[in-house]
Amino acid sequence: MSLRERLTEEMKVAMKQRDDLRLSTIRLVRSAVKNREIDQKRELDDQGIAEVIASLAKQRRESIRLFLEAGRSDLVEKEEKELAVLLDFLPQQLSREEIVTFVLEAIAESGAQGARDMGKVMKVLMPRIAGRADGKMVNDVVREKLV
Repeated sequence: MSLRERLTEEMKVAMKQRDDLRLSTIRLVRSAVKNREIDQKRELDDQGIAEVIASLAKQRRESIRLFLEAGRSDLVEKEEKELAVLLDFLPQQLSREEIVTFVLEAIAESGAQGARDMGKVMKVLMPRIAGRADGKMVNDVVREKLV
């Protein structure tokens, strides 16, 4: 089952169960996917849809961080629930150790020598782990290994 079909089926289930949070989150994803398709003037495949969902998840993580700093625990709880729904549609996230392994392979493959070669490493690395790891964590690991 494609990711698009899974979103539609999950939306129907959420409607039947009257799960408002899940329903609104799935509708948000479908809307964001539709907007991306309009922007790119083509239908997105599973990889493209996963990128949209990863982007929405990243927004939720940032919102959680900001709401925690502002002391708004009521909003943090809502964002965490939305993030959990979004993560259900993404592939299993890689652990830090798995990311380190991918980074070391990409460094060896690209022949990177130092921090100035970070772009080369990221170019090799990102297609392999897209949607399965937080970009900030990947960036931090690459910087750490290139120093």
